[in-house]
Amino acid sequence: MSNAIAHILNNDCPHCLEGKVFKEKNIFFNIGFPKMNTYCSHCQFKFEKEPGYFFGAMYVNYGLTVAQGIATYVIAQFFFKETFDLKIIPIIAVVIVTMASFNIRFSRLLWIYMFKNYSN
Repeated sequence: MSNAIAHILNNDCPHCLEGKVFKEKNIFFNIGFPKMNTYCSHCQFKFEKEPGYFFGAMYVNYGLTVAQGIATYVIAQFFFKETFDLKIIPIIAVVIVTMASFNIRFSRLLWIYMFKNYSN
């Protein structure tokens, strides 16, 4: 399991673990929509199996965004006197917008790794 997480964070191909899924080398801090390779440069593994394959990755992205929003609220509430101060909302929004690019890439990688063929 820890090896899979390391490969996901390194943007490695789920089939051969050598090629890259995204054209960007760093999946953490990129601006704009991700540019994926159609095939792995090393083993020619096709990343998008069918049209709409990454539709389910949107749900993973949503879960990541909600978890980050809740975690931001829990951490930020210690810096305010009231239980729910409206000043926390812009802080949560900044975190969500800042992490959006990473979440898109990370959720797609998770989706590919969840549904890769483990019988090979």
